[in-house]
Amino acid sequence: MDATPFIAMNRFGLGRRQGEPLPADPQNWLRAQLDAPDPLATQSFPDTEDALGIVQDQIRTLKARKAMAELPPSSQPAPDMAAPLHLVAQALKQDIHALLANALTTDMPFRERLVWFWTNHFTISARGLVPTACAGAYVREAIRPNVTARFADMLLAVMRHPAMLAYLDQAQSAGPDSRVGEKQHKGLNENLARECLELHTVSPASGYTQTDVTNFAKILTGWSIEQNQEPKGFKFRPFMHEPGEFEVLGRTWPAGEAGGVEILTWLGTHPATYRHLSEKLVRHFVADDPPPNDVHRIETVLRDTRGDLHAASLALIELPGAWVPSTKLRAPQDYVVACLRALGTDPDHVPNLGGLVAGLGQGLFQAPFPIGWPDRSADWAGPEAMLQRVDFAYAFAGRAAALDPDQVAEASLGPLLHADTREKMHAAGSRRDALTLLLASPEFMRR
Repeated sequence: MDATPFIAMNRFGLGRRQGEPLPADPQNWLRAQLDAPDPLATQSFPDTEDALGIVQDQIRTLKARKAMAELPPSSQPAPDMAAPLHLVAQALKQDIHALLANALTTDMPFRERLVWFWTNHFTISARGLVPTACAGAYVREAIRPNVTARFADMLLAVMRHPAMLAYLDQAQSAGPDSRVGEKQHKGLNENLARECLELHTVSPASGYTQTDVTNFAKILTGWSIEQNQEPKGFKFRPFMHEPGEFEVLGRTWPAGEAGGVEILTWLGTHPATYRHLSEKLVRHFVADDPPPNDVHRIETVLRDTRGDLHAASLALIELPGAWVPSTKLRAPQDYVVACLRALGTDPDHVPNLGGLVAGLGQGLFQAPFPIGWPDRSADWAGPEAMLQRVDFAYAFAGRAAALDPDQVAEASLGPLLHADTREKMHAAGSRRDALTLLLASPEFMRR
């Protein structure tokens, strides 16, 4: 049996879903996903304005509860049960479930994997009301529409999104010589500028300096959030903006909002950015130690197309190294989704999908640092982590004990299934044990 359809569905996809037909032409199957629109684009979800409205409702509820608590007990009104707490946390849970439910059922898993890759590249974490409430909208508005667009377009959308502005404390950054800086003595915050240079674009290999970081942060002052008035969302506040022109990486950038747009467009098309992105893409889709020739190929495509991510994604599936059995260990999010797809799990029957992923150590929108989740096998292969995967496999194998383990193995792995795994499955004492051995096998854990 030809292994390439299974490699395509595991390496570039999310694992074969039970009952899903094998692609007759794996490369064309992957290409077609890049050419088709994102299936979630036509569905109705809360947008950033809705999310910021939830934040305001949460703030009002908290203020009302605080004021009520300060009254004498005899004067306290009856609790208003129509104004629940944790509105923001509820919104995040719903967003996470929608994202994972889509992953379990999507017919376009390669496009979804790209969404996950770029979401991790531009990590936000659910810390604070705005990043928590806006996390889902951030992915839908800044990431999804741009996975096959130009990188510079995605970069600008990310840097202007309230989720990123709040996560990296940009919204309150004021230039020392701005009206707000002089009057209120508010300081400059360099977080967004630093992470943009270090993680999102040119990387330290470009040789930028601390002066570049500080000047870039001054250029971005005034990039803030409007939470109270319509339209809610990104807001440039001139009275917080540091006046004047500033030099970053050997170029001088103008004052005002336009200066920020210009430098981001330039960073998004910088040769050092293309090198950095190419290495990350090849590491994610090919090998922990990216082959230099493969990195050079993707870098060349990005350079020649001025950062066209559609072209770069097409080039990825044409790399020879992408079509050999992989040593890449599935991260917990990938692993949970692959298991549930292989078992044909209905997402409506798993109310806490986000909790399952978090239980294996990779909670969505919970990365501890702006660098995002690691992308090397060694980072996920500790003894305790492996035991947790076995426990997970056993638990869900119990829910699918009616399935034929041989059929599940054949459908999910085909010729990638090792003979010794098959023998151990046949020697197992029950269907549940056999399914557990399959889901916990080295070949299933890898993509």
